[in-house]
Amino acid sequence: MNVSVVARNIGIALLFNAMFMFLSAAVSVVYDFDSAFSPLLLSGVITFTTGLFPLIFVRRHEEIHIKEGFTIIVLSWILSCLFGMLPYVLWGGEFSLINAWFESVSGYTTTGGTILQDIEALPKSLLFWRSSTHFIGGIGVVVFMLLILPMVSTFKMRLTKLEMTSLSKENYRFRTKQAISVISSVFIGLTISAAIAFFLAGMNLFDAVNHAFSVVTTGGFSTRNASIGAYDSWLIEFVAVVFMLLGGMHFGLIYSTFAERSLKLFRSPITKFYLGTVAVATVLVSMDLFVHGVEGSFWENIWNSLFNVVSFISTTGFATVDTSVWPSLSILLLIFLSIQCACSGSTTGGLKSDRVFIFWKSFRVQLRMQMHPNAVIPVRVGNSIVENSMVSAVNLYIAVYFLFMFIGAALLSVMGVDFLDAFSASVANLGNVGPGFGSVGSLGNYSEIPVMGKFILALQMLFGRLEIYSLIIMCSIWKWR
Repeated sequence: MNVSVVARNIGIALLFNAMFMFLSAAVSVVYDFDSAFSPLLLSGVITFTTGLFPLIFVRRHEEIHIKEGFTIIVLSWILSCLFGMLPYVLWGGEFSLINAWFESVSGYTTTGGTILQDIEALPKSLLFWRSSTHFIGGIGVVVFMLLILPMVSTFKMRLTKLEMTSLSKENYRFRTKQAISVISSVFIGLTISAAIAFFLAGMNLFDAVNHAFSVVTTGGFSTRNASIGAYDSWLIEFVAVVFMLLGGMHFGLIYSTFAERSLKLFRSPITKFYLGTVAVATVLVSMDLFVHGVEGSFWENIWNSLFNVVSFISTTGFATVDTSVWPSLSILLLIFLSIQCACSGSTTGGLKSDRVFIFWKSFRVQLRMQMHPNAVIPVRVGNSIVENSMVSAVNLYIAVYFLFMFIGAALLSVMGVDFLDAFSASVANLGNVGPGFGSVGSLGNYSEIPVMGKFILALQMLFGRLEIYSLIIMCSIWKWR
């Protein structure tokens, strides 16, 4: 293990965090030096100094090997979360040490769950920092880091694949620099577009920027206690639905669609499966709400169903109504969407639609092979044949994912958390969705979860964001030869 390589590259990641802390402090200046100015400035100085130290005193190395790569990825996320909690701890209020850790991890992993009971009590600059952690985490600490590395290393593509998941590579036939350029251009382009759209729809500029950071990263932090529902605006909700859907799609395909002026995005079988899931779930939830006489007109029920289906499957977690009081079938469908989620190559969490699609394809193939034992029937995604090794890897990951999900729910239940709260919280945090059901629902928060429970949920967020394997490998990396 070359510690100097790890230190230098993690230092670069911390410098990005410091840059946004200073930017948040500048927001405090705009709002008459609000109460978060000193915490943000001091946090920025500490983070900047820590990140700069290895760049000055550690010798530069050109080559990054697999050991260093895994270590850089995992430690960049963990240290970003640790330094990211400094502004919360120094400001105080509801932010105890564990609450600050939970909020920081939730921001960087774009989960969007919160411990805050009164979000609007936070100063503007701290709200901006909170949304900024979504922006940093959404584009990926590692991708940020790679953007400014002057070295040319064959390991860059490996890092990028780890950050975006290996399932992205089928539609991501770019070289490393081009891939990173695509991610950043689409991400920043969508964020700017979302901010403009929210502003034109009726939000003030501050809220528009903060919600743009959240919606494109599929994070879910809002500047209001009632989330998007606080605006009571159909137009603002429509803008949110559009960008939540786009935020859950493959950024490489979005880029190709605009660059080549084609419909490549909508020809992708994964995109069709994703949008088809949204359509079917919306119809089923709408019918369930109508049958059970949920308050609201027929069209209001359809719209609320569409908004919340998109919010859950995209892992954004914005809220317009309290879904915890919906009928059981609707809750069950939303939990399923929280497990499946959207497409790889985006900022979404969960299993990803890609894996679920391949799982169903392999299931159908197995059924056909039971009827025709001697047949050779490959698993296909569009015109591409999925190798058996990939199918096995997908099915194994799904099994491991469910194992982690049930372990999290079991541990929370042992601590005395209500079953629905425990199970939905485990699903929501491992999938980086944010809201669950019950007290941790779309209009609730995680403030009542026990201290150890918040720590476990924060670990689940990290496992979900790093796709489980990275953290497991990190635990055994020192044993590698």
